[in-house]
Amino acid sequence: MTEQNGRVALISGATSGIGLAVARLLGTAGHKVFIGARNAEKVTETVKQLQSEGIDADGSTLDVRSTDSARAFVQAAVDRFGTVDILVNNAGRSGGGVTADIAEDLWDDVIDTNLNSVFRLTSAVLNTGGLRHKGWGRIINIASTAGKQGVVLGAPYSASKHGVVGFTKALGNELAPTGITVNAVCPGYVETPMAQRVRAGYAAAYDVTEDAILEKFQAKIPLGRYSTPQEVAGLVGYLASDTAASITSQALNVCGGLGNF
Repeated sequence: MTEQNGRVALISGATSGIGLAVARLLGTAGHKVFIGARNAEKVTETVKQLQSEGIDADGSTLDVRSTDSARAFVQAAVDRFGTVDILVNNAGRSGGGVTADIAEDLWDDVIDTNLNSVFRLTSAVLNTGGLRHKGWGRIINIASTAGKQGVVLGAPYSASKHGVVGFTKALGNELAPTGITVNAVCPGYVETPMAQRVRAGYAAAYDVTEDAILEKFQAKIPLGRYSTPQEVAGLVGYLASDTAASITSQALNVCGGLGNF
């Protein structure tokens, strides 16, 4: 294995959007890629697609809301490829509305899917995945610019992503002496299936068209457009490299200037 290649990378929520772009980028760089998502059929399809591109890929179903599922997922990766070197916590969901009207089960599911999952899978990788016993490692959490500022009608989402940023900073400082870095990547508006669902939700809330919401969002971005999943994956790829060894406990934006903080 070359210095930066041939490592074992786990990516959650990797059958579309940012997760798929990350899997493709890390796989193209020569890493062994193990992907997870809730839909077994989509996992199988995505693995076949990545393999057809020459990537050493495999995967299994994963529900990040379940500790047993997280552990089984990591064990399956270890059985297939060996102990884990890189974890990308990407699985997540949108969710919000008028805060006074938000049902408790929606709040709980957003927090569980976006925040508790990051602890759950990270713990499984450190233990079952063997990462805590290594002298090199990368934990990269996909947060959001909503993890640094409040999002109107997005209180559960914003709270969950603030939590991811806080967890990242705490664990990064804890693991800094070990050679394992922990960072958060904070996308702004990225054109993904989830972004389409978010626009639909705002269009319904404000009783306007989805195109009107898209124009409103793009007007807020200095770059004037959404970022692409590949642009977000590019930062993940850099953070996963040896060159990024001195970057830890950071929350770095990929947002077209939307959040300059």
